[in-house]
Amino acid sequence: DTKQMAQEGYAKGVPMGGVLHGESDPQAPTFLVWAMKDPESANLDRIQIIKGWMADGETHERVYNVALSDDRVTQADGSVLDNGATVDLSTGAATPDVGAVELYSTWTDPDFEAGQQAYYFVRVLENPTARWSTWDAIRTGQSPPGGVPATIRERAWSSPIWYSPGKNTDQP
Repeated sequence: DTKQMAQEGYAKGVPMGGVLHGESDPQAPTFLVWAMKDPESANLDRIQIIKGWMADGETHERVYNVALSDDRVTQADGSVLDNGATVDLSTGAATPDVGAVELYSTWTDPDFEAGQQAYYFVRVLENPTARWSTWDAIRTGQSPPGGVPATIRERAWSSPIWYSPGKNTDQP
């Protein structure tokens, strides 16, 4: 039941933009991610979680593919094979039967270090769509301009959730 899942997430979890505080015995955080497509755009390709942290004076970032359309799986190296979605450059139509209307999953950080501050945010990728210049070319009966991609992948981002080691001292 999706309504119960959302209620439980708000009751027990940390919302986007919030701070997740470690406890005396911290466990790797688990995130619930859920996205629905824009009804006037292409289907969804995947949901990713981006983790950032500092180590040895350097900033680091890692992208995790956590929910994939079309029954794909993450490869051993963390990459994902393309789902085959295309755009008809003569009409601008995106492949209608590839991708997902909705994607959701839970994900637990496999590289969690309890004493390390970090942030996590969600990125959702759509299947390719025609770029604005391609739409203009179609409407005027011209070829898409050279020097720019004919298609793009729209993306959406969440606000981050910040992980801070130790107990929340702001709460009584």
